[in-house]
Amino acid sequence: MIAYACLLFLSGGSQDVDSLLPWEELGPAPISNGSYTGRVSAVATSSSDSQRYYVAGADGGVWRSDDAGASWSPLTDSMPTLAMGALALDPGDHDVIWAGTGEANYANHSRYGLGLFKSTDGGQTWQHLAEATFAGRTFSRILVDPTDTQVLYAAIARAGGFPELAAAKGHPGATGDLGVFKSVDGGVSWARLSGLPNLAATDLAMDPADPLVLYAGVGRIFGAAQNGIWRSLDGGASWTKLAGGLPTSSIGRISVATAPSQAGRVYTLITRPASSSGRGAYTLGAWRSDDWGASWTALGISTSLQASYGWYLSLVSVDPTDADRVFMGGLSFVRSNNAGASWTTVTPPHVDMHAAAWDAAGRLVVGDDGGVHRSGNAGTSWVSRNDGLGLIQLYAGLSSHPGDDETFFGGFQDNGSNRRNAPGKAWTQVFGGDGGWTQVDQLSPLRVFVEYQGTGNLYRSTSGGSGFSWVGSGIWGSDRNCFLPPFLIEHGNSNRMLYATQRVYRSTDGGSNWSALSGDLTTGSGAIRCLAQARLDPLRVYAATNDGNVLRSDNGGATWTLLLSGQPGWPRVTRELTVHPGAPLTVYLAGAAYGIDQVRRSTDGGVNWESLDGDLPDLPVNVIGVLPTPRGERLFAGTDSGLFHSGDGGQHWSRYGTGLPNATVIDLEVDRGRRRIVVATQGRGVWRAPLLQELEMR
Repeated sequence: MIAYACLLFLSGGSQDVDSLLPWEELGPAPISNGSYTGRVSAVATSSSDSQRYYVAGADGGVWRSDDAGASWSPLTDSMPTLAMGALALDPGDHDVIWAGTGEANYANHSRYGLGLFKSTDGGQTWQHLAEATFAGRTFSRILVDPTDTQVLYAAIARAGGFPELAAAKGHPGATGDLGVFKSVDGGVSWARLSGLPNLAATDLAMDPADPLVLYAGVGRIFGAAQNGIWRSLDGGASWTKLAGGLPTSSIGRISVATAPSQAGRVYTLITRPASSSGRGAYTLGAWRSDDWGASWTALGISTSLQASYGWYLSLVSVDPTDADRVFMGGLSFVRSNNAGASWTTVTPPHVDMHAAAWDAAGRLVVGDDGGVHRSGNAGTSWVSRNDGLGLIQLYAGLSSHPGDDETFFGGFQDNGSNRRNAPGKAWTQVFGGDGGWTQVDQLSPLRVFVEYQGTGNLYRSTSGGSGFSWVGSGIWGSDRNCFLPPFLIEHGNSNRMLYATQRVYRSTDGGSNWSALSGDLTTGSGAIRCLAQARLDPLRVYAATNDGNVLRSDNGGATWTLLLSGQPGWPRVTRELTVHPGAPLTVYLAGAAYGIDQVRRSTDGGVNWESLDGDLPDLPVNVIGVLPTPRGERLFAGTDSGLFHSGDGGQHWSRYGTGLPNATVIDLEVDRGRRRIVVATQGRGVWRAPLLQELEMR
């Protein structure tokens, strides 16, 4: 307490003190059983130093390794966005790196970017470039002309999501120009190359012998008549759509790669178009050209390589020393040693492939939904290179143990439900699938609930997470869901629970049995993405749907009053509604989009709302925390670029603490009893900081 008092005195004010509070990384980095971390969207390796790797997390920023992936250092935690799509190195200087922000994998969590960043000192410092040109969109690929490294090419696409552009969150640049752009001054200025359709460029490749020969995969994921492979013979001044055996219809995302050791050799993997809901994007096929794209040979690849979501996973990589050895990735990873005549499955320990590079020792380094894996024998065996690489993407639904400061549960994107129960960064996977909402029974903490994607996939442990049994009886499996349905345990009576699809279900026996409680709360096609229940009055329940409705129930969820409609936000599970812990009719609503009220409060149960944005930057806000104090409410806003706080009712906002990366904060817990705040991010795991202001005010 003496140290805190001195800090308060020396700082000259509580806002200054709050900015000095240290954040502690809780991990995982990586998950202990399996050595997995979060999704890696790009990989770049030095052509001269076999120890120098760079990787980009989908929402975790750029990292560097100087020991071939044995350890990692984050390079971009203070950037305004950690959403990454493409990396490129100067072929002659691996300290010069370009990072294209915005992940071009088209999922709901494939977020918009804010332009290009360049470093000339190995990632220690960065120059922000071309924000006005590219912000709101994503980078699929960056190429550097090896004969003149001031010449760059960038393939630009839309942010992801279903509905389309959901991951753009209303950014004003989201619908800007697409295609291939060129810079002749090292990335400072860019011009869109004419002759290509204004559609997503999902990949870009360069002939190894002639950098003026380019291949662009124009692959709008929902299909378009102009989708296909386009070639330029003059550095992008003019383009021709290639035919010669390529498909002419049913074309979605396209990946394309040239063989570094053989001029004229080109491979492509083409996906079927996705429906408006993301279904049906199976592999259309793979093709090879040996004459610079003039003619193509179909390769007998499985149509299930990319499952039904090839818009999310599509990858081609050619061995730099053997033009006949080619790898193609989707859900699984396959290799051909004979130019595509036959294929062998060589999937790394984690599925869902996104990126590949070859290091200076000839080893294959890939990025997938489980992080980084490397093979020194062309995929026959793999090793994990994820130690210290903290890229986990959490969904909303982080939960803590009431009596153990170190125990947390969280759901991870494609890495299951996980538990942390000791100091440090070690987490253990306790359940599989895409982990979603979690709940620890605060009255009987050996009871823990987790879920995986879909309706009714709810499981309960009575041993603190050591084993789980299904408890979805009575929930209709045909109900619509927001991928990971929210559920709640009533404060003070843990036998009573709520679960949400397009309707609300109730259990009175701790989740063993469920019955439908409400009708459809959506406009007819959505699902409930958020539930919030008042601690002091559990009959007061609030809900938000992924088609924009905000509602309140005064009888525990049986009947509902529509409060708002058309509320934008993320289509998946959220915690956008927060009820004041001491006032059931005071509720806060986060606005997860640009250009709207980001922080709103109602003191009459949602009938009337006031904006508390003050000077908060125009950023999507995903979650709001409130701390009542003797001097008034203290507010926390989890944004797409870190955590902000206000001590004056929302008039003024500033970043809270020091050391927290500017990652997307998707969930938070304000724990007054333990004088701490815990945040869950999409891309940089879980973090914890003290509530020092609470000590000052007690």
